[in-house]
Amino acid sequence: MDIEKLKEKKRALGYTNEDVARLSGVPLGTVQKVFAGVTKNPRRETVIALAGVLDQDMAEGLQKTETHDGKDINGFKQKKQGEYTIEDYYQLPDDVRAELIDGVIYLMTAPLSEHQLAAGEIYHQLKSCAEEHEMSCIPAIAPFDVQLDKDEKTMLQPDVMIACDEELMQRRGIYGAPEFVLEVLSPSTRSKDQVIKLKKYQEAGCEEYWIVDIENRRVLVYLFKDENWPDIYSFDDRVPVGISEGLCEIDFTKVEKEIARVQGIKE
Repeated sequence: MDIEKLKEKKRALGYTNEDVARLSGVPLGTVQKVFAGVTKNPRRETVIALAGVLDQDMAEGLQKTETHDGKDINGFKQKKQGEYTIEDYYQLPDDVRAELIDGVIYLMTAPLSEHQLAAGEIYHQLKSCAEEHEMSCIPAIAPFDVQLDKDEKTMLQPDVMIACDEELMQRRGIYGAPEFVLEVLSPSTRSKDQVIKLKKYQEAGCEEYWIVDIENRRVLVYLFKDENWPDIYSFDDRVPVGISEGLCEIDFTKVEKEIARVQGIKE
């Protein structure tokens, strides 16, 4: 059983429930109930988040084998993970949120309120700056398809992005690598955003990648042209947008205020 294996990993690493909650983003009460056996059938995204801290191989395996309502992942004859294409992605039901990475379908759960408020505030600040300085770059916010590698095997939905090359913009989304990409971490996407997508964005030619970690109140900024990345900021900082050449920065005290509006709300 996955939970029993995770409990063994937790003991081997010497982690407390508090450590696991802090690192995974899963509420402490939920972590306690899962490992105490009170919650008999925890949600899949919760198990994936816990595994992302305790057993990376399990986390990736769970993400890769996830299906929708127990049916074939696209409603048709199921392929092996790694064989899916853009055509399969477009045939997913409208109520299914997913990303396609190197032929692997990753289903996504609806984000928490704090996630959406953080992404919305960041997008608002980026858009305001672009308009103020009459920049040609276009900020966009999810859901917005990005056919990152210009192939048939990958389609991502970054939380926030900026495209400065007008040729990238198409009616169905962005065809190629945006100059700027930002992901707000969620419990079920931490490992994907911090490992898999980090590598994909770098290899595709994105110039700048931000990871916003609400749980730990920090921002990791990857300027891929530099050697010593990431730069790490707190939510007390004004974080400069590298591709804007000093024109734009994000005031994370305002992001913090938005998040505070929903802090403490029960799940």
